Amino acid sequence: MAWHAKLDLNYSNTGSVNAPRTGLHFLHQGPLRVLQSLYPEGDAICHNVIVHPPSGIVGGDVLDISVRLAAGTHALVTTPGASRFYKSIDAPGTQQVQAQVAAGARLEWLPLEAIAYNGCNAVNRAVFDLEPGAEMIGWDITALGLPNAGEPFERGVFNQHMEIPGLWLEHARIDAADKRLLDSPLGMAGLRCMGTLFFASGIAVARERREALLEAVRLVLGQSGLVATAGATAPNQHMVVVRTLSPVVEPAMATLRACWASLRSVAWGMADKPPRIWSM
Repeated sequence: MAWHAKLDLNYSNTGSVNAPRTGLHFLHQGPLRVLQSLYPEGDAICHNVIVHPPSGIVGGDVLDISVRLAAGTHALVTTPGASRFYKSIDAPGTQQVQAQVAAGARLEWLPLEAIAYNGCNAVNRAVFDLEPGAEMIGWDITALGLPNAGEPFERGVFNQHMEIPGLWLEHARIDAADKRLLDSPLGMAGLRCMGTLFFASGIAVARERREALLEAVRLVLGQSGLVATAGATAPNQHMVVVRTLSPVVEPAMATLRACWASLRSVAWGMADKPPRIWSM
C-alpha cells in the first residue's frame, strides 16, 4: 500500500517589532509529522524536525511538504535521519518540497541525506520561491547505494530537481546504467555521494558581500581535506553554491556543516548553532 502524506508548515511572527518570535502552525495528513518547536537561539529563530515514521519511500509513495515563511520570521528545518528511497517496481517514490519565503524572512533548509537504494525509482524535488528581501541557506546531499555495506547502486533511477524560480534550476536523472556519468572523470569519477549547499537572496547580493561569502566557504574547503572534490562558485548575483563529491556521506556532511556555519556567520552575523538532533 502506497503512503500519501502531506505536511504544511506556516511560520508567522507572533512577537513584536522589538521582540520578534517565530511561531509555527502546521497541518499534516498521513505519516508525516513535525516535532515540537525549539528555540535554542532565542524566540526569533524556530527550529523544527520533520519526521516520517515509516522511514522509507517506495514506489507510489508521495511525501508533499509545503513551507511558508511570513515577513520577519526565521526557521531552521531538518530531519532526524536520512530519506531512504527503497527498491520500487513500477511507480516512482516521490518527495517534493515547495517553500515560499516572504521579504525579510530567512529559511535554513537542512535535511539529512537522501539515500538511493539499489533498484529505486525515485523523484526528489525542491522548489524555493524567494521574495525580494528574503534569504536562505539550503543543502541537498545524495548518496547512491550503500557502498560500505556492500550494496552498490547497480540498478535504478534517481531524479533530482532543485529550483529557485527565475534564478537557478538544476535537474538530474541519475541512471545506474549510465556508467559514463557515474564513473567517468568528467562525471562522478566513481564517487557515490554528491553534496550541494547554497546561499540565496531574493535580491542581488552586493559584490563585496558575495566575494566575502565565497572567500569564507573556500577557506573551509581548503582546510577540510575530507572530500575528494569540492568547489564554490557564484552562478549569478543572488547566490553562492558549494559542491562536493565523496565516496560516502560522512565527509560530505562534515564539510557542508562547516560551510553552513561559515555562511551563517558571514551572511547573518550568527553563531554556529547546529540542531541538537544532529548530535544524537
